[in-house]
Amino acid sequence: MEGPRIAIDVIDNGGQWTHREWRMLRYLGVDTQILPNSTPASELRELDGLILSGGAARVGLTGELGNCGEYLELGIPILGICAGHQFMARHYGGDAGEAPKPEFGAATISLVGGGGPLFAGTPEQQTVWESHNDEVTVIPPGFSVVAHSESCEVQGMQNEDLDRFGLQFHPEVNDTEHGSTIFENFVEICKRARESL
Repeated sequence: MEGPRIAIDVIDNGGQWTHREWRMLRYLGVDTQILPNSTPASELRELDGLILSGGAARVGLTGELGNCGEYLELGIPILGICAGHQFMARHYGGDAGEAPKPEFGAATISLVGGGGPLFAGTPEQQTVWESHNDEVTVIPPGFSVVAHSESCEVQGMQNEDLDRFGLQFHPEVNDTEHGSTIFENFVEICKRARESL
């Protein structure tokens, strides 16, 4: 008999595709809801994972993203997408700033060292969908780069504990060819984390 459904909520940072992240999780049978980033961490329900969505804010320049700093103190796997990824880098001691070459539309990324658990089962080179003016410029201590592109060095990063992941591109958009696999992998990471408690 299976246990309760995996619960992964999506924090809305004002991104244009936040509902797609929620929809992708629903499609995978995850118990999910969208919450504004003003929600206090103390008011979150018991979760197995969290997604910090992209955002309209120039996080690389302002560093402001609601209560995302509080959420990053939680002991559950967290995936930051675009602005969420940039905020994660700054929160843990890295940095983000204006991209020398902003990316909008399709781009080819290359995995580093197989890409880690988030990219399991995906090819070394793949097409993804970009929409960003800012990017991670310095990865935080304890993190490593797991994907890059010709114009962006940090398309993907993960920490040593494999419970913090950041993606510069948008896996929730149809044009990202292995986006659904990336979401499946994140759900599996959250399942394994729950089982290890």
